[in-house]
Amino acid sequence: MPSSLLWFIPLLPLLGFLINGTLGRKLPRAAVAGIALLFTAIPALLVGWLWMTMLRTGDLIMQVVSRPWIEITGFHVDFALTVDHLTLIMLAVVTGVGFLIHLYSVGYMAHEDGYWRFFAYLNLFMFFMSVLVLAESFLLLFVGWEGVGLASYLLIGFYYKKTSAADAGKKAFIVNRIGDFGFLLAMFLLIQHFGTLSFRAVFAQIAAQPELHAGWLTAIALLLVVGAAGKSAQIPLYVWLPDAMEGPTPVSALIHAATMVTAGVYLVARCHAIFDRAPAALAVVAIIGALTAIYAASMGMVQHDIKRVLAYSTISQLGYMFLGCGVAAYSAAVFHLVTHAFFKALLFLAAGSVIHALSGEQDMRVMGGLRKRIPVTFWTMTMGVFAIAGIPPWAGFFSKDEILYRAFSYSNGPLGKLLWIVGLVTAGMTSFYMFRLWFKTFFGAERFNEQHSLAEHGAPVHASSSSTQTLEAEHDDGQTTQHHGVHESPWLMLLPLVVLAVLSVVGGWFGIPAALGGHNEIEHFLDPVFAVAGHPENALNADQVSHTLELSLAVISVATACVGFFFAWLFYYRKPGSASALATKAAPLYALVANKFYIDEIYNAFFVSGLLGFTRVFLYGVGDRLGVDGAGRFASWMALDLGEMMRRMQSGNLRSYAGWLALGAAVVMGFMIFGRGIWMH
Repeated sequence: MPSSLLWFIPLLPLLGFLINGTLGRKLPRAAVAGIALLFTAIPALLVGWLWMTMLRTGDLIMQVVSRPWIEITGFHVDFALTVDHLTLIMLAVVTGVGFLIHLYSVGYMAHEDGYWRFFAYLNLFMFFMSVLVLAESFLLLFVGWEGVGLASYLLIGFYYKKTSAADAGKKAFIVNRIGDFGFLLAMFLLIQHFGTLSFRAVFAQIAAQPELHAGWLTAIALLLVVGAAGKSAQIPLYVWLPDAMEGPTPVSALIHAATMVTAGVYLVARCHAIFDRAPAALAVVAIIGALTAIYAASMGMVQHDIKRVLAYSTISQLGYMFLGCGVAAYSAAVFHLVTHAFFKALLFLAAGSVIHALSGEQDMRVMGGLRKRIPVTFWTMTMGVFAIAGIPPWAGFFSKDEILYRAFSYSNGPLGKLLWIVGLVTAGMTSFYMFRLWFKTFFGAERFNEQHSLAEHGAPVHASSSSTQTLEAEHDDGQTTQHHGVHESPWLMLLPLVVLAVLSVVGGWFGIPAALGGHNEIEHFLDPVFAVAGHPENALNADQVSHTLELSLAVISVATACVGFFFAWLFYYRKPGSASALATKAAPLYALVANKFYIDEIYNAFFVSGLLGFTRVFLYGVGDRLGVDGAGRFASWMALDLGEMMRRMQSGNLRSYAGWLALGAAVVMGFMIFGRGIWMH
């Protein structure tokens, strides 16, 4: 494949954005959809061509450079794209899953206003995400980084007339700016110490100086972690992602499950050469990941909105990926990134199919019994639930257990065992809340009535509806909510579900470890990228650890997932009323978790309110009212008064002119007599 064709991977979605963004309002919906699909399908085919080239040659490192982008004394940046094994995997996820979600969106958004605008934004996101992945420098990656933030803001707030959606978009945008500030500081330090922002040049300098350890490398790594935590919704910058579910469901699947939120994980993996020399920063990454995983899982256990369950699940699974990076198991983290893209995109799209069937309803308490009404959605979503729960041989089992195994093998004192315990408990919680969603949505009595549509009350068909967080009121007492015509989704929506369901089953088979009879092809494929990773002080090599230990840990993990399944079956299928009774007995704890540990309220009290007060008093009161407005008023006053003076001077009276002339002459003479001596002195 000619390297010049690399430019078409990001530029074609940009062209789709420009066409639909400028002409889409006047085009028929079929044309809008065709443009959006065509300009995402061709990049996916080009990525497939790259894969065939790699398989044929056995190796692939490709780079294309335009004219110099920035060139000043001592600093040079090219506008360059590059492809290696890590890039290839990320491109496959972005373009492949992205195209499937575009295809799904054609059916899901068929009756929405702003159809052309939605697909223009989706194409814009694909452009920036491709730039982020293909970038050969920190600076170009940052352009894509900021661009996906912009596209995310536009898509989260797609229902801009809805206050909660507009607020969610602003929240995501502002929180991500905090992380981006850390990223910017890291780039400044890279320029100061390396004189370049090129990945290849920076990593080559690090490799050539084995004495470089800790110090400012740790500072750079920690600042990169701040940026990654913002984009990948890790503690303490995770708060934007649950609210981002206000956007259309395909947005949640594409941006907040499969692609954008994994950008932070990609950044850490891409910069492994820096993190390998900063073990303290690696430990911070692992601890943040483990804490985020279990913390988000706890909130996912009590959510009633089907999309919010998946939102907290996404945060938790991203925590697993950070945990993998933190124990220097970068290949395992990327492996889980790939399988997660499959099953989480599937789960979100299947949830969208459920919402579509129920005319916009998202509250699981008024679902139930849907497996017979929407069988294709049921079976495909079942594949995603089993995959994320870590049941073999579904994909999530292999990738998640590889991370847990590497965490257990982490040789930095007892930290590795503690990280493994946290990850194992999180696995049990994940199994519980996902099977809870499964039972509440598809099993039990039907808790809906088909005689009435929510849309008749003015609710947008696909807009997010926040669920009221009360005690575990499961509606198992026969109460119903009325819906109109519960029906299966069209095949335009179901086809992507089927493809993703297959990938959720077989997608992990390429990473089967040697202990289970495989060769872990993913790890071997990424060896050229992570060749210097896996130092003995960070993580043990898979060949150095007993396969018996790996098998034992896998058995424990599966048993933990089965325990989660058992309690979900007991509470929500066998004895459905027991969940409500248990929540009532533990009301304070349940309220704490259901209210998200009041973190949003704490942030509002300590940060948001203070910042708003500062902006109102100083930026608005002093800067805007006195500074900007005051300067305008002063300028207008000066112009009016000077104009009035000049008007009076131009009176047409000869005596007045003579007087002004005499006054001017007196001033000039006075200056010549008295002022000149003072001036020269």
